[in-house]
Amino acid sequence: MKTNNLIILAACAGFISSCATTVPKELVNARAAYQQARNGPATRISPAELHVAYQALAKAEQSFQKDPDSYRTRDLAYVAQRKSELATATASITVEKESQAQAKDDYQQTQGQIISQTKGDLDDTRGALAASERTGATTKQNLNKTRTELAVSNQIGERTAEQLDIERQARLSAETRLAGAMEDLAAVAAVKEEARGVVITLSGGVLFVSGKYDLMNTAKTKLDQVAEALKAQDADRTMVVEGHTDSQGSDSTNRPLSVNRATAVRDYLVSQGVAPEKISAVGKGSGSPIVDNKTAENRANNRRVEIVIEREGHTSSL
Repeated sequence: MKTNNLIILAACAGFISSCATTVPKELVNARAAYQQARNGPATRISPAELHVAYQALAKAEQSFQKDPDSYRTRDLAYVAQRKSELATATASITVEKESQAQAKDDYQQTQGQIISQTKGDLDDTRGALAASERTGATTKQNLNKTRTELAVSNQIGERTAEQLDIERQARLSAETRLAGAMEDLAAVAAVKEEARGVVITLSGGVLFVSGKYDLMNTAKTKLDQVAEALKAQDADRTMVVEGHTDSQGSDSTNRPLSVNRATAVRDYLVSQGVAPEKISAVGKGSGSPIVDNKTAENRANNRRVEIVIEREGHTSSL
């Protein structure tokens, strides 16, 4: 009851705030993800994960009340969304396991019925053999054939069930690894969904010395986490590393610098196990700012590296 009251208060506060300020898409998604988790089996199966998601959403709501347009609000909302999705995924895995257990019980029950029926058929056959020696040999042959077919059928059924279980476990394990990697990544980089795909943004200031394109040692720790998230993606997803600068200096200087920085990040990610044929690098120079370049803070925001995990069928414009 207490949790429900808090959720209602947070929703009311979000509604009142939205009358004056547009609610960020990340917070809208976080609220929806939590509501979906709370209305699903997570309430019964994974209440601990759901409570963690609730706490994360509460932090995002508090940040929204203090500063609706801050990056912190969006980051906290994204983390809250992922935690809600993790609670949902955890519950789904448990439900899947329960379903598998029920399927196994049903399978064993069916096999028991088949065996029982087969034993009955064998008893009838034995009676027929005792009644007639002339047909005994033929009946015995038929019995042996039935046993062989039953054994083959059982072997095929067991192999099929085992293979299905292996495939389900592999899929669920991959989904869990991906959710965990993306959640860890959100702690060191800005992660957001766009039409072109998932965009991971790293400030140029944490990767490179001003005017240079050699990676700093501290940058490699962050890129290691990025590499883990990229390696957890589906095999058919492609990625593009984009280098961006501010408007200070000439395009003849900025564009080569952005290319070299994007290439340095791409090469490091490949060295950490990202498939080289799945990731490319491109320099955008100062041509794609996210804010105007009128202030030092805005220019710092524009100096960045973006790693785009492209949607299926989407091709980046180079």
